[in-house]
Amino acid sequence: WCCICIYRLIFGSLTGLSFGYSITKGPENATVLAGSEARFNCTVSAGWKVLIWLSQGSPVLTVTSSQGSLETTERFTSRNYSAGDEFTSELIIHNTQLGDSGRIECSIQQPSENNFAFLSVQVNGSLLIKNSTLTVKENQTIEIVCEALGWAPAPDIAWMTNDSWVDKSSYVTQQSPGSQGLHNALSTLTLTPRDTEVLTCLADIEALPSPQHAAVTLIFDNS
Repeated sequence: WCCICIYRLIFGSLTGLSFGYSITKGPENATVLAGSEARFNCTVSAGWKVLIWLSQGSPVLTVTSSQGSLETTERFTSRNYSAGDEFTSELIIHNTQLGDSGRIECSIQQPSENNFAFLSVQVNGSLLIKNSTLTVKENQTIEIVCEALGWAPAPDIAWMTNDSWVDKSSYVTQQSPGSQGLHNALSTLTLTPRDTEVLTCLADIEALPSPQHAAVTLIFDNS
């Protein structure tokens, strides 16, 4: 009975001490292009001892209050900041790859004190219209094919003629799986030109600051 009491006394005191600090702000979701950096912040209150970063459930970096960051690989590094009683660890994932996508977790080794976010790594593939110029005759209906290869996720494709958006009913886009978890898309635009114009195919994913584009100039021949 005494042993049980002592155990409860010690366990209770340790538990009480553990709640003296907490994660005040956890990491936030991030979407980045493959090959770039991804950054996540975790802020803890005073009294913390150990902070562990995990990627998809596996520890990748440890920070201690006494020794700072303990980095074991060049791909996962950190920067540390202090402001008042709070401490912030910034996890930096270098040269992100498609396989890095998943859960990023900040842990301070306490129950209910794990905070997590999700990393989405996207791949900017290629975009191609085979002809850069094309001559068309009056009343000639043509098909222009735009090919997107090696994207993740599959891109959203739209078309423009000069500076105006083409109605979605004028083109059909088909998606197909590629190799190594990537995606391909083929968009076919059907139209009957009435004047010389520039047609632009645009492919977009969330991580791109602006859509990738490929263009063809239609030269109208009414001779």
